[in-house]
Formats: sequence, C-alpha cells, structure tokens
Amino acid sequence: MSASNPEVSERQIFSVSQLNRRARQLLETHLSQLWVEGEISNLARPSSGHWYFTLKDENAQIRCAMFRNRNRGVNFRPEDGQQILVRGRVGLYENRGDYQLIAEHIEPAGLGELQRRYELLKARLAEEGLFDEQHKQLLPEFPRHIGVITSPSGAALRDILHVLQRRFPALPVTIYPTAVQGSEAASGITQALTLANARSECDLIILSRGGGSIEDLWPFNEEIVARAIAASSIPIISAVGHETDTTIADFAADVCAPTPSAGAELASPDGQKLAQALQGYNDWFCQQAMGKLESTRQVLRNLRLRLRHPSDILNKQGQHLDHLEIRLLKSMQLQLHGKQLQLEHLLSRYLGHTPQAKFEQLSQRTGYLQERINIAMKHLLARKKDEFSAITGLLQSVSPLNTLERGYAIIQNKEQQIITHTTDTSVQDQITVTLIDGMLDCDVQRIRPTSYNETDTDTNSDTDTNSNTDTDTDTDKK
Repeated sequence: MSASNPEVSERQIFSVSQLNRRARQLLETHLSQLWVEGEISNLARPSSGHWYFTLKDENAQIRCAMFRNRNRGVNFRPEDGQQILVRGRVGLYENRGDYQLIAEHIEPAGLGELQRRYELLKARLAEEGLFDEQHKQLLPEFPRHIGVITSPSGAALRDILHVLQRRFPALPVTIYPTAVQGSEAASGITQALTLANARSECDLIILSRGGGSIEDLWPFNEEIVARAIAASSIPIISAVGHETDTTIADFAADVCAPTPSAGAELASPDGQKLAQALQGYNDWFCQQAMGKLESTRQVLRNLRLRLRHPSDILNKQGQHLDHLEIRLLKSMQLQLHGKQLQLEHLLSRYLGHTPQAKFEQLSQRTGYLQERINIAMKHLLARKKDEFSAITGLLQSVSPLNTLERGYAIIQNKEQQIITHTTDTSVQDQITVTLIDGMLDCDVQRIRPTSYNETDTDTNSDTDTNSNTDTDTDTDKK
C-alpha cells in the first residue's frame, strides 16, 4: 500500500551516518576558513599529541580540536582561562554528531593589528583559491629574458645582478623600478607588474626587496599586490626579505625564495654546469657508440656466470647452515663460560663475606697488632732504661755528696741557710759544719779574710792564732 503512494516512493531516506556526513560536508564547504576569538576551557592533551578544548564567551561555547601536526607550530603554551584567536574550519565529528571547530592556528588574543590583518587577508585569499597549486606556473628551465621589480637603489638589486652575472652573464635583464616601502609602494608594485605583462619582453619576473620589519614589508601584504601577482601571465619568483620573513606575496607567487640572492639562483641556469653537462653529453654519446657491443657481451658473460646448478646452491646453503651452527655453539660456550666465571666470582665474594672469614681476618689482624704492641713496648722500656741511666749518672755527677768525699764541707747558720762568704756570718754566731760522715756544731770566735794572692809573708803574719783552732780549721776547710 505504501509502495504505491507516490509521496512515499519519492522520499529520500538517510541513515544517521549519511546525515552526519552530509552535514559535515555542508559545514566544511560553507565555513572552510574563519577566525574565532574566545576563552579556553577544559583543555586536554592526551598521549596522541592532539589538543581538545572548549572555546567560549559569555553566551555560548564550541568544542575545538587541534591535531598534532598543527599544534607543533604553536609557539606558546595554551592554558585554561586564556583568551586566544583561532583560525580554522567548522566540521562535524560524525561518530557522535558533534559540531566542532578544527583549529589550524592559534595565537594569544591581542596580537598586533597588522598581524591580524595579515592573517585575515591570507585566510580570505586562500579560501578563494588564490594560493592553490593548480594556479602556479612552472618556471622556464632556460629563461630568455628576466625582469626584476624592485627599488633601483636597494641592496636587493645589487645582490640579484651579482648572482645573475656570476651564473649566466649572457642572460638579459630588464629592471622595472618601483618603491618597495611606504604608502605608495603597493600601487607602484602593481603598476610595475602590469607594465611587465603588457610589454611581454620577459619570460620570468623576480619581485624582490631586502629584509625589514612587518611595517617595512607591508606593501607585499596588500591585496592589490597579491591579486596582481596571481593575475600575471609571466611566472613570478617572490624574493622578499630574509629567510624568516613571510609575506602574502610569497603565497601568491609561483615560487617563493628565502632571499633576493636565492631568487636569482632559482631564476638563472648555472652556465658552468651547462657547459660541463654539454661536454658530458658529447663524451657520453661517443662512448655509447663504441661501447654498446662490449656492454652487450659483458651482460651475456655476467648472465652466464650467474647461472648456477641447483646443487651448488644447495651446497652453499648447507655450508652456510654449518657455519651458523658452529657460530651458535661457540656463542653458547662463550656465554656458559662467562656465566661460570661470574658464578665463581660471586661465590668467592660470598665466601669472603661470611662470619667465619670475617672472624679469621679479625683474628689475624689482632695477632699482628699484638705483636706490634709487644715490640713497641720492648723498644719503649729499653729507651726509658737508657734515659733513666743517663739521668742517674747526671744526678750523681752533680750530687753534693761527691763534693764532700773530696774533703769539702757545707756550712749553715742556725736558720739552715748556706754560708758561702765571711760576710754571711758574725763572731759568736752558731754555725753547723756538714762533713761526709757527720755534722759539727761550732761557734765563730774570729773571722779572717783569706786572699789567694797574698805573699808568704802575709801568711806567716797570721801565725798568732788563739786557742779556738777548731773554728779556724773549719773556716779554712770551707
């Protein structure tokens, strides 16, 4: 019944997969490249290297994905809560039917106005297909005439002419002078491109200037310049700035060179290499004619040598297997020997660290130390005995008793003080005389000074001594 209904038969019924696929295609077709600003939240960095986050503002949010091959070029670390600008395309994750933004470039919000204008224009022109490879023209391998659009007073022109003169001096060059910096530079570059195409005297154009800031290079980021480059019927090499500088002219041109000198290298053939190549071709053709037959014979000989009997192949394979078996056995023996040495080493280390081994080592060291102590004690006792004998002899030599044995005496007053001079005592003083075998208690009767320089007459004059001869004798003895 339903089959006969024309409305039912004309229905187009989609599966869920087909519907999601159709929705994804519509989104990617109509929203291929755009810029979105928002705040990062729910940032996730799984082990796959992809980034997944939500971009939101105060009223809405959208899921975003930035794949590993794109986020490698990000020169900052995004974090939750950070305000960013995202350039990307709108897509749909078919498995869940989720609408999402596929990020191709992100940067912190607040980037300079020139940089933003650069990115917006680049994205818009890329969306139009202005940079597509299908529109690029191939450079002529051997150009007949080269045009250079640049400032006539700039260093870029000198570099280009120097390279062209070195590589191919016979190549004619026409210079289309124009300003390459300032507010009027973009229109001047466009007019020079239009003039070069109108005159059609060149089959290759080099658009060039030296390096500088983004403001200096801005004429090459203008839309009129990009469209004039894309509309040119003559292939164009963009050689603007240094290697790190990138302009929209680089994307619109057929070939981009990192520097003006590199642009001249790309535009001109190498004359020296061409001459060498021509000579090589000439030599090659001569050799080919002479060596064709010999080459054919050599091929036949090689084929005959390569043709081998199956038994030879089997024998060679068997020999190879025997060799492998011998190597395997040697390797196993070496490994077994190494393990045995390792086991013996570990066993010796273990035995050297057992308590019994430690006890034996300590016992040996104790005996050695005891023997050294005994020897040291003997040497010390002998040295001390010698020192004692020396000190005893010294004391003996200075002892007063030795002096008394030679006939001397010690005289002391009643305060036990030694009397050495006649002035140390007086008449009627009591003194004590100490001899080798005892002491004498005496009284001083008379004091006679003695001079060893007196003559014999003086000595005889003292013969009149009194009866106290004991005291005189003691004094003389002293």
